[in-house]
Amino acid sequence: MSSAKGTAAQAGISLGTAIAVAISWSVNKSIVWAIIHGFFSWFYVIYYALTRPGGLAG
Repeated sequence: MSSAKGTAAQAGISLGTAIAVAISWSVNKSIVWAIIHGFFSWFYVIYYALTRPGGLAG
């Protein structure tokens, strides 16, 4: 794997985790939930986008 692909993959994982933690904190105000949602990262971000009014589902 080239270093550019490896760097992009690491950045994607970090970005997903940061978004998930930020969303989780704004909704729940709980460090425990933020850690759990950060672990699931992009899965939680997509779930949140699909289940909220005005999200991806419209």
